[in-house]
Amino acid sequence: MARTYQIVDSDVHVNPPATFWKDYLPAHLADLAPKLEHAEDADYVVFEGQRKKISLINAQAGRKWTDYKMTGKLSDARKGGWMPAERLADMDQDGMDVAVIYGGGPIGTRNDELYMESFSAYNRWLADFCSYAPDRFTGVAYLPMREVDNAIRLLREAAKLGFTSANIPAFPLSPERISATAAAGASQILAIRGDPMGSRRYDQPEFEPFWAEAQELGMTLTMHLGGRSPRFQEPEKFLADLAMSKLAMAEPAAIMILGGVFQKFPGLKLVLAESGVGWFPWFAGYMDATWKKHRFWTNNPLTETPSFYMEQNVYGSFIDEVAGIDNLHKLGGRNIMWSSDYPHSETTFPNSQETIERIFKGVPEADKALILGGIAKQVFRTGDGWAKPVPAAAE
Repeated sequence: MARTYQIVDSDVHVNPPATFWKDYLPAHLADLAPKLEHAEDADYVVFEGQRKKISLINAQAGRKWTDYKMTGKLSDARKGGWMPAERLADMDQDGMDVAVIYGGGPIGTRNDELYMESFSAYNRWLADFCSYAPDRFTGVAYLPMREVDNAIRLLREAAKLGFTSANIPAFPLSPERISATAAAGASQILAIRGDPMGSRRYDQPEFEPFWAEAQELGMTLTMHLGGRSPRFQEPEKFLADLAMSKLAMAEPAAIMILGGVFQKFPGLKLVLAESGVGWFPWFAGYMDATWKKHRFWTNNPLTETPSFYMEQNVYGSFIDEVAGIDNLHKLGGRNIMWSSDYPHSETTFPNSQETIERIFKGVPEADKALILGGIAKQVFRTGDGWAKPVPAAAE
């Protein structure tokens, strides 16, 4: 039977070469941008006194599993990672109608001004990338969660650029880390993980202006594998880390659910990207059971069960699993979206249609339509039936 719905690939990535920073950073910082050097053995990123081979582990799409490699040359990377025309060609080959695009920023630097400005620079680059095919590309802006006022400013800036969603780290940075970020060398990991051991939590009152602004703007918020960061450079630890990176996303979600964030801001949407979703019903049920027993002595503020907010406000994406599909109609399991994770090492490209056929075998067409596109359309306001926001500069 011919498919009558769009497939919205709810989690794909761009990998722009380091050379793009010079063109998008403020003029007074452009000379500080990373540079790319070509050599016989590999291409190198030269930045702040270091010369490192470019990483290829997140650009493996189209490569045989037996040929995966950590470093190499830019020519070895999938060009769809930064060339929009190549990305469209790969989407057509893989049968994808719309792509929700996560990214490649900020800069990992010791210069705090450069670090903070790189968020805006990356968002502008991604907005330009998506403008090539706005009916098929939906970008996710990147925000730091350090000073709340600055996060709100960047959120508004992202909305003006036409974004309908923004990624925040799984945990905010703590006061002691805010002042030390530049001195310690602000890492790209901070953009997705934050500070899990810090004193700040998203259920604290200081973040309420940010949640209110996101709700007012209708901006979906995302967290992308921020609970635990896989150690790519340590192969013996990587596979276990990768599995735990999915399950670790339960912690920031639980903080926001049990801390009453969604009770105060019922219109807020949170996507746990690349989290896997088979654990969602267990998570919802476990929170309910423990909340009923412990809500009195902990003075928990919720007026509804935790699973109520899980179903109302929290979404997740998965790649190659059947557990989430099987649990679609269980409590906490309905807000799930499929993705190919292009061009990362977990990607199903160029065999996404075969993967979909395998993992959705026997699933009713109505359920397939929801998981493969319908839910993502609502969450990211993209695809057929949604009018894309018009960037302020184009009005």
